[in-house]
Amino acid sequence: MNSQNTACDCGCMGVGPAISHLLNNLGPKEARDHFRAARVEFLKGMRSLIDARIDQINRDAQPQSTGTSVPVE
Repeated sequence: MNSQNTACDCGCMGVGPAISHLLNNLGPKEARDHFRAARVEFLKGMRSLIDARIDQINRDAQPQSTGTSVPVE
């Protein structure tokens, strides 16, 4: 790991870019393709969690109806 990676401001302290570099240059093409597909699936899972949380926040933010329903003839 070089000094540029250890100086990053994110919480990973440079480990994330180092692992990405390792996975992108490790082993045969088939292995790299599997790692790439796994990253894509992980991100899709994160997107699903975020979408569910957004839906929950939107449902909680909707005003509750205080009126009553009256049938009209």
